[in-house]
Amino acid sequence: MNNSPFILAPASVTAVMLKVLGALLPGVVVYAWIFGPGVLVQIVLASLTALAAEAAMLAARGRPAGRFLADGSALVTAWLIALTFPPIAPWWITVGGTAFAIVVAKHLYGGLGQNPFNPAMVGFAVMIVAFPALMSQWPAQGLSAAEQIGLIFGAPRPLDAITAATALDALRTGLHESASAASVATVMASHPAFGQFAGRGWEWIALAYLAGGLYLLQQRLITWHIPVALLLGLGLTALPFWLADTAHYASPLFHLTAGASVLGAFFIATDPVSGATTPRGKLIYAAGIGVITWFVRAYGAYPDGIAFATLLMNICVPLIDMKTQPPVFGRKERR
Repeated sequence: MNNSPFILAPASVTAVMLKVLGALLPGVVVYAWIFGPGVLVQIVLASLTALAAEAAMLAARGRPAGRFLADGSALVTAWLIALTFPPIAPWWITVGGTAFAIVVAKHLYGGLGQNPFNPAMVGFAVMIVAFPALMSQWPAQGLSAAEQIGLIFGAPRPLDAITAATALDALRTGLHESASAASVATVMASHPAFGQFAGRGWEWIALAYLAGGLYLLQQRLITWHIPVALLLGLGLTALPFWLADTAHYASPLFHLTAGASVLGAFFIATDPVSGATTPRGKLIYAAGIGVITWFVRAYGAYPDGIAFATLLMNICVPLIDMKTQPPVFGRKERR
């Protein structure tokens, strides 16, 4: 039939999740190319843990395991956890964070479609609060695949030889330790963690995530509202502080390309379960994440704020959706 009306077949959960995993692949490839194969080991660990935890919870709840395990939602959570955790994090941190995300943040609230918080961000937040030192150790340049795998599975950790700070952590530490004597320019010039705009190599990872995010937009799995509002909220919050004091505040471009900004904009904040659903609500929700992220980065105790900002705005989603519902066609609003 070539004439309207058309009936659109609903996309299956499995098809949607597989496309999300495919959209993450460019970021995974570039991440592994820059930081080494540790991230691939973390993805395998997180995926196996997520599937095992999902199967255990489904059995405990008397649900058919085959259908729910095949929907791919647990794997998406696992991949997001692996991509936000350090690639040389000890195996038990990845396993523990993933299990907590699936068991507590997802199934104790009723499973897929019922969780009010993004499970991957819950797992990240719990682990970084509980083990901040281990969650801040990233592989130094030149660390071999064997060394990375050894660190994941319990090899000794001589910090100066094996670890390096991310650009966000290096900037925060450099400015705080040197007080007024330091500036953004001097910290960036003196530390090997920095590249052209943000962290060395992180610009390329951000571009890879952007490519995957544009694919999700092209496939209409997400809308433009959340990515655009989050990145604008982050960039426009950073802009006046940077213009007022370029010595002590990083540029908007730094914040947009550093850390999990682009990953958060396209793959984390766009979670259809825990995120806002109305068009205006999506703009408010995502802009709030961007603003909170900047304040956590600038004044908080943790280098990146995407996880905490997402969870805080998840709390606001019911109110945001309630207040931004469009009027029902054919009915007048009460005055």
